[in-house]
Amino acid sequence: MHADPANDPAGAKPDSRIFIVEHIVPGPSESHFSKLFDIHMMCWGSGQERTEEEYALLLQASGWRFVTCRYPLRASMGVVEGAAV
Repeated sequence: MHADPANDPAGAKPDSRIFIVEHIVPGPSESHFSKLFDIHMMCWGSGQERTEEEYALLLQASGWRFVTCRYPLRASMGVVEGAAV
């Protein structure tokens, strides 16, 4: 049985990367669809959208190192990159 590196980063190779494609909430003064989606998720269930800083903390808490966030042009979603520690 193989460990899922997202759930067990200790099983990941040293040069492993994890990519999360998700809405990334920008700063408070910037209008963005992710904020509306965040409200929807809070009303519908217990989910939430996150900021870059929150993704960095989430990766760190799960044993990964935050690398960067990428924002493709004309896309409402971003890509969070983490690396094995």
